[in-house]
Amino acid sequence: MKVTEKDVAYVADLANLELSGEERTGMVRDLNSILDYIEKLNELDTSNVEPMAQVSDRYGVDESKQGSERFGYASREDVPEGLRKSLSPESALANAPDADGTFFRVPKVIER
Repeated sequence: MKVTEKDVAYVADLANLELSGEERTGMVRDLNSILDYIEKLNELDTSNVEPMAQVSDRYGVDESKQGSERFGYASREDVPEGLRKSLSPESALANAPDADGTFFRVPKVIER
């Protein structure tokens, strides 16, 4: 799938960005370059590659373990939303600069 200038204009409009013709053209070129690279990566045979949580040995690695077990710290138990401890609405709004008791108040940012 190739990105067209129409696609870039549509997304820029959604993001409320004003791009010049030159910027749109550059964006089309850059996005298509990224997609071409992803297509190349999809051609690689990764059937014998173990899944990894991290690709770097820099952070909190247990040196005594091998392979993907070394990165076991990077996973967490999957707990359903309702069972997880979270902030009450009152706690969440307590330090808000502006709230109406139920919602955060924020300045209007869309002017169209």
